[in-house]
Amino acid sequence: MEEHNKKIRVLHVAECAGGVDRFLKYLFKYMNHDRFENILVCSFAYKKDDYENLADYVEQVDFKHEIGMKSLSCLLLVRRLIKKHNPDIVYAHSSIAGGIARVANIGIENHLVYNPHGWSFNMRCGSIRKQLYIVIEKAMAYYADKIVCISDAEKNSALNKRICRESKLQVIYNGIDIDGCCVSDGKNLSKKTMNIPDDSFIVGTVGRLSSQKAPDIFMKAAALIKKEIPNAYFLMVGGGSKYEEVIKLAEKLGLQESYKIVEWVDNPMDYIRLFDVALLLSRWEGFGLVLPEYMLAGKPIIATNVDAIPCLIENGKNGILVPVDDENEVSKMVVELHNDSDMYERLSAQGVMDVREKYDVKRLAEECEELFEILADKR
Repeated sequence: MEEHNKKIRVLHVAECAGGVDRFLKYLFKYMNHDRFENILVCSFAYKKDDYENLADYVEQVDFKHEIGMKSLSCLLLVRRLIKKHNPDIVYAHSSIAGGIARVANIGIENHLVYNPHGWSFNMRCGSIRKQLYIVIEKAMAYYADKIVCISDAEKNSALNKRICRESKLQVIYNGIDIDGCCVSDGKNLSKKTMNIPDDSFIVGTVGRLSSQKAPDIFMKAAALIKKEIPNAYFLMVGGGSKYEEVIKLAEKLGLQESYKIVEWVDNPMDYIRLFDVALLLSRWEGFGLVLPEYMLAGKPIIATNVDAIPCLIENGKNGILVPVDDENEVSKMVVELHNDSDMYERLSAQGVMDVREKYDVKRLAEECEELFEILADKR
């Protein structure tokens, strides 16, 4: 009886912040704290205070991307932390942490779950690097009991590349905190408080200013949209390495007075509510967690037809799919939504229904708990 009542201890290893950070906050919030204990080993990109009431314990590690003595020290530290906390399950998130955790865990008696949160070999990169990522993932798959895919597209991608046998893969769709997202952070954001003209038609996007999210295409599309919709205004929520490049491009395109960049915020939903149309123009995408947030806010979506995005967006039903790197098609569809109120309302309404049916994080937490229970029983 005492063994049955013992909490299942899960040690999460996470290096990459952004979407993984949000994923973990959602998961910890809704897991059964009477049954599970969550320990987070994370990089310094994470804010430790954010997990004060979510994780049972937080350890921070200086993860290194390059191979060398510093990365070896990081690996040995992670191994010591695994031994220190003696978890039933190690859950490794994303490729860097996934590689380090799997090697660090070799020979330790527990179960290991790996979630790439989007395969590295699906990124836009050279063929040699892509093949290297595939070889590494194949080799490292041996050291995971289960590999969680965040969409059917991710699972199919793993099978196509023969990363591992199908029985090792499990699809657990991402989700968002619907209850939490419906609560404003109290900033009372409005066009007026953000110095955006009151009659503006706001085209917005949420995501890192990185090559993956194609902020350059967003800006090029903005210039075309502005010619057709004079009162269009463009709002980008997120920081990143392309920040200065985006500013320079906006100046070159003559958009200085028609856009605003808001770097990382705690509650992007307050900004999404200001959008008239929501864009996600990713060049590759493991899931696209912001898409359900767009849906929940009732915003019509235009997104690229790539990787997992078509698993969430059905073209013409709950959003519009466009080719990657095609600013002309993006502009065309924004203008069409602006001019066609029936299509605008239909896509928005369907998105709200879909997110409540499919993408509630409570379902994600339940599926993770079931997986952890099964693995813990085998220990």
